[in-house]
Amino acid sequence: MKRCLHTVFIIAAILATVVDFYAQEVPPIDIFTSEDYGGGNQNWSISQAVNKNIYVANNKGLLEYNGANWQLYPTPNETIMRSVMCIENKVFTGFFRDFGFWKKNKYGFLAYTSLVEKKGIQMFEDEQIWEIIESDGWILFKSLQRIYLYNLKNNSLKILEGTGVLAKISKVNDVVYFQDLEKGVFKIENGAPVLVSSNTVFKKNKLTEIFYKEEKVFFLTQKQGFYFLEKNLLKKWNIPANSYLQNKTIYSAEVLDNGTIILGSISNGVISLKSTGEIDTQINQNLGLSNNTVLGVFEDVDKNIWLGLDNGINLVNFDSFLTIYVNQKAFLGTIYTAIIFEGSLYLGTNQGLFYKKYKSKDSFKLVKGTQGQVWSLRVIDETLFCGHDSGTFVVKNRKADLIFKAQGTWDFKSLGKNLIIQGNYDGLYILEKEKNTWGLRNKIKGFTNSAKYFILAKDGDVFVNHEYKGVYKLEIDSLYTSVLKTVKDTSVEKGIHSSILEHKKDVFYASKKGVFKYNFEKSMFVLDSIYSALIPQDIFVSGKLISDEYSNKLWSFTNEGLRFLKPGKLSDEATLVSIPIKKALFRGPVGFESIIHLENEKYLIGTITGYLVVDLNQITWIDNLEINITHIFNYELNEARKNSYLDREVRYDNKVNNLEFFYSVPYFDKTSNILFQHKLEGYNSTWSAFESSNSTLFENLPFGGYKFKVRSLVAGNLTSNVAEFKFSIEKPWFLSNIAVSCYAMLLLTLIFTWYVLSKKYYNRKQEKVLFKAQKELELKELESSQKIIKLNNDKLRSDIESKNRELATSTMSIIKKNEFLNSIKNELLESKEKDFSKVVKIIDKNLNNTDDWKLFQEAFNNADRKFLDKLKEKHPGLTPNDLRLCAYLRLNLSSKEIAPLLNISPRSVEVKRYRLRKKMALAHDANLTNYILEL
Repeated sequence: MKRCLHTVFIIAAILATVVDFYAQEVPPIDIFTSEDYGGGNQNWSISQAVNKNIYVANNKGLLEYNGANWQLYPTPNETIMRSVMCIENKVFTGFFRDFGFWKKNKYGFLAYTSLVEKKGIQMFEDEQIWEIIESDGWILFKSLQRIYLYNLKNNSLKILEGTGVLAKISKVNDVVYFQDLEKGVFKIENGAPVLVSSNTVFKKNKLTEIFYKEEKVFFLTQKQGFYFLEKNLLKKWNIPANSYLQNKTIYSAEVLDNGTIILGSISNGVISLKSTGEIDTQINQNLGLSNNTVLGVFEDVDKNIWLGLDNGINLVNFDSFLTIYVNQKAFLGTIYTAIIFEGSLYLGTNQGLFYKKYKSKDSFKLVKGTQGQVWSLRVIDETLFCGHDSGTFVVKNRKADLIFKAQGTWDFKSLGKNLIIQGNYDGLYILEKEKNTWGLRNKIKGFTNSAKYFILAKDGDVFVNHEYKGVYKLEIDSLYTSVLKTVKDTSVEKGIHSSILEHKKDVFYASKKGVFKYNFEKSMFVLDSIYSALIPQDIFVSGKLISDEYSNKLWSFTNEGLRFLKPGKLSDEATLVSIPIKKALFRGPVGFESIIHLENEKYLIGTITGYLVVDLNQITWIDNLEINITHIFNYELNEARKNSYLDREVRYDNKVNNLEFFYSVPYFDKTSNILFQHKLEGYNSTWSAFESSNSTLFENLPFGGYKFKVRSLVAGNLTSNVAEFKFSIEKPWFLSNIAVSCYAMLLLTLIFTWYVLSKKYYNRKQEKVLFKAQKELELKELESSQKIIKLNNDKLRSDIESKNRELATSTMSIIKKNEFLNSIKNELLESKEKDFSKVVKIIDKNLNNTDDWKLFQEAFNNADRKFLDKLKEKHPGLTPNDLRLCAYLRLNLSSKEIAPLLNISPRSVEVKRYRLRKKMALAHDANLTNYILEL
């Protein structure tokens, strides 16, 4: 029976320890997948450099993260990288049969140096370096068979051989301990191993971590929990978490600076233990981790916890000022309102009203009958009222009663005297308490608009804000039965997502235009510059302002986080406080944002996926963050990028005038925004607008000297430095010093040439004047001579005409004479009476008289001097008779007119013409007369 009770007690203890981890508030988790960092799935070890960059030993090599970008450096021998440790400006790594260090080159990239190759070490066939630690100027590389000790000062190297499997090495309080599974736990003194304990626990259980606590050395085993040495005796550390850890395999662990112990398990995610050994938090895949197998745990200098997982890398900020509610079992919906009542936390969502015991890790449960949209939760007269799409509920003992079933209820305000005014979809209603029971009394007549936002002013009137219609001021009778007067306010414009509220007995209207305070003396709203700082127009999300009665804070929601005004400690002037949270984390329903006070400085903020809890006391304002220029690429247009120097000022060729700068801030808190701002002196003199991109490109920069500057705004604060890089772009060849000298020489030459030419020009101009005068004189002389020539030509033309007339006259005379002689001859030949042979001979002699031809030829030459010469030159084979015929044809005489001149018949003239054509070789269709006339 006792044994059964003992078993039941153990099971109960386990269940008590393993609370509902599927529904709890967890710190922010930043997830990096293999697609994000470009490496393999598994990540074994993590370290941080002095510049705060994170380095991870990954399946494919060494990962570097600068807060903005991941860079993978493949393992030189393409094996799995198992270990990494950053010392000063070097990153030491270990992998299969090799170990060494990486160091930044002049371009800002890591370059590897192998100590195995440098020292000529012969490693075992299947040896791998699993852990690296630093102690007193020595770097220790541990494999399963050996420990290699490398001296940073003199570069010497020692080797400690193990007898069994070397499972763990740790530096504890400046003492190096290591586990040999064959002999136990040793420490290294003067470079030699010294046995600390040979207890069988160390021979049968692999150690996960060795750490110092309460002036004792503690040992964490993979499967048997914690032990510690006290007076050389090994004792079990009995803590509340032992029952939970009994069946868990712990592969990695880290003891944080605050004493918290972070355990990385093989299949149960990460477990956070308080310094007393109680389980504080467990986070697994159901609560946001990307994988349940934690291969490496590391705490960076900013208290962030890095997890190297079997699939991915996670960043968990256990020290964050906010936690996020995660429930993977049931989705509550979008949270519109919340409240703590009777020891329970109630959440009003679009799916109903949920509750759980406050501060417990129980799952939320639905209040029966409240399915649907919940708009508001108000505690009035120790009663919880729920404004619902279905009407009004009264909640008591975690049960809800529908006391008013009508169109939806927005909100409630107390009127005192057991009266409540509520805003509904169709106006205002009055609830009354009778016999300790609340119920509907009446609807206020005369106003039927939706009353989502309404307040009771100090003068007794009711202000109602309608996003699409504007602000109304209602004067209601003393019995709250009807509206006596309705006045629409014209001092403010209507606006989507606007609201109206009462804060410290003042009435405020908030919209995208700002926050307006109501002046009761002037009966109008007046812009208030101090309150308007809550919702700047450039980062406006919603005009919803929430007044916190606990501390008189006035909250707002912007694109850059939360803001609130709090009363001044020594004066009435309010102080503006900004909480820079990424909008994606606290994104709620626009216009229905909600925030409630929980306790101390803790606040609950409703979101579309759950809620956040913000602890203002945990906020640490960031300072001393530095921005670094990580890489610079330069290239010609349409050419591949080239690495540029980071360690000195660079002069670039004029063609290489495209520069891309990459920069980062090693800040890893995912809750805050990181924005960058840059300027390029020599190109522009003003800072750019803040943007999230961590790179900028300048194209086609002109020649000259430049200074690139970049700074960052992290969580609302500027980095402590401005990163700078000086460079210059050389002049193009046509603007080089030699070219300029040539241009100067050319200019002088041109000036001299211009002087010479201008002198010549004016000389020529003078010569032209003289020449013109001489020319005018010559022209006058020429004009006179032309007149003389004209007179001579007229005389010549008259002579030619006279000659032509003579030629024509002589020709016609010859023709007439020959015709006359031929007619006499014919008459004589026809007469048979006497013998006229003598007379005929005399006539024939006159017909063939060459004197007539000579006379004609002389007259013809006077009229057309060059014709016969051209004809003889072109047709040298022509006879005198042919030339004679041509001359007659030149005069355009017909065959009948030519026949008497040649003393032949017209038929014979045609024959002569035919023969002449053949001698001239004229074409068949060519006209002989035209040819002679055109010659």
